[in-house]
Amino acid sequence: MNLAQNTFVRILNRHLSDANLRLIVEGKPLTVGAAGASPSVSLRIHDGRFFTRVLSQGNLGLGEAYMDGDFTVEEGSLHEFLTLLLRNRIDQKVRKDPRTALQVLRVQLGNMLSRAQWRYVQRHYDLGDELFESFLDETMTYSCGYALTPEDSLEEIQRNKLDRLCRKLELKPGEHLLDIGCGFGGLLMHAARHYGVTGVGITNSQRHCERGNENIARAGLADRIRIELRDHASIEGRYDKIVSVGMLEHLPRKEYRRYFALIARALAPQGLGLVHAIGTSAPTNTHDPFIQRYIFPGSGQVKLSEVATHLERQRLAIRDVENIVRHYHYTAKHWLTRFQQNQHRLDPERYGPEFRRLWEYYLHCCVAAPLASDGTVYQVLFMKDYAAPMPLHRV
Repeated sequence: MNLAQNTFVRILNRHLSDANLRLIVEGKPLTVGAAGASPSVSLRIHDGRFFTRVLSQGNLGLGEAYMDGDFTVEEGSLHEFLTLLLRNRIDQKVRKDPRTALQVLRVQLGNMLSRAQWRYVQRHYDLGDELFESFLDETMTYSCGYALTPEDSLEEIQRNKLDRLCRKLELKPGEHLLDIGCGFGGLLMHAARHYGVTGVGITNSQRHCERGNENIARAGLADRIRIELRDHASIEGRYDKIVSVGMLEHLPRKEYRRYFALIARALAPQGLGLVHAIGTSAPTNTHDPFIQRYIFPGSGQVKLSEVATHLERQRLAIRDVENIVRHYHYTAKHWLTRFQQNQHRLDPERYGPEFRRLWEYYLHCCVAAPLASDGTVYQVLFMKDYAAPMPLHRV
């Protein structure tokens, strides 16, 4: 074995404590991990640079190795492999093991100095509706759903989520709803159709605005709700209820103060607001390098303490906090299955093999992370009036 392969095997033998993994390298099987367990995942390594890439760049290196076909999964699934790594906290254990950390550093330095070092330039893809139609439900809702049972379909999971948000906000006929970062307007349409509200959604996406308003018109709801193309900084008027799903994590932290100040200003005195955001329960916000490079550049994971601090500063009283991260696992499993079934229909000129492997790897990460990472999906419900009536039980 070379240094990188030897170090990789040593790490898994020492720190993969609850499972086995089979590696097939140059046609030879090698079992690593906990003694006595049967391997649940088998990887075939097609290019030895796999080991150097993973040790040098972590999840970014692993993702790029998958994109380039350096390995394939022969037994089990890719997200099961990722879950094993996350559940066993491999990265944390390596940092606390000086001897192993030194070996990893040697691999990283060798990779930096090697003439054969590969270089990646951040790629930008104009993703388009076609990609999202290949794995989302008909409402094009691209956020964590809510599973009442593990067998719920994707449509049921997203419908459950939309209805639960409406019930948390206690929407009533005639109320005026603001949806900040409304996507294609699925929540607005559900709220208007089933709860009798009027409303406005705002988005900075031209395509979301155009297609969302087309959907609203086809549903016969254009006299009650609409989507406007503008930034959250331009929020005007007064609203009985305000909701924001999947937007806060895409704002720079320096923007949080203004975001919550604008919500406080626009919320009616007896109003309720709800922010739904991907977050972290870790004390340090660590940005995943694969996600940053290829999926959501500049995104972050919101800490609950940050949300609480800004709500307190705006004198908005927190009424309920829920972490629904486990539901992301079920949501993403549906997304992954649909993408695997439909990716062959994508335009090969626009979405070539490397891109499809990139997107598949991303969705595998979405399936694994809710089960074993420090990630969260927070729904924080708050109100303007500290003394407003509160129900005895949560939704």
